[in-house]
Amino acid sequence: MPVHTDRIHLSTHGETEIQDITPLVTAALERARMKAGTCTVFVTGSTGGVTTVEYEPGLVADLQAAFERLAPRALPYEHEKRWHDGNGHSHVRASLLGPSLTVPFVDGRLTLGTWQQIVFIDFDNRPRRRELVVQFVGE
Repeated sequence: MPVHTDRIHLSTHGETEIQDITPLVTAALERARMKAGTCTVFVTGSTGGVTTVEYEPGLVADLQAAFERLAPRALPYEHEKRWHDGNGHSHVRASLLGPSLTVPFVDGRLTLGTWQQIVFIDFDNRPRRRELVVQFVGE
């Protein structure tokens, strides 16, 4: 079965910034020239994650607030005691969300719902240059 691998590069601000990457993944699928199969989006790094949401300001704010409740910045983290980098909460949040997402595609189109977008969330505590690997398996 054919495999096509692409990469997406992002500049981020950190602090649970949420970016809609659906157009970038769609463009990668067009470059792959495949009609049916699965698309995996994978974050290289341990302080970012990928999921789907209805990408609108209210939900973006709700999701950011939920991550603050789950892994607050102000708590003491063992990671910070060892590395003194201030991003223990970033690693915990990214671990809770996970580094990858798989989306089927049919007729050369991602099978996302009407109000469903693919997003990258940068949990780190500083701006970063991010790389996401997008891999298509199919025909």
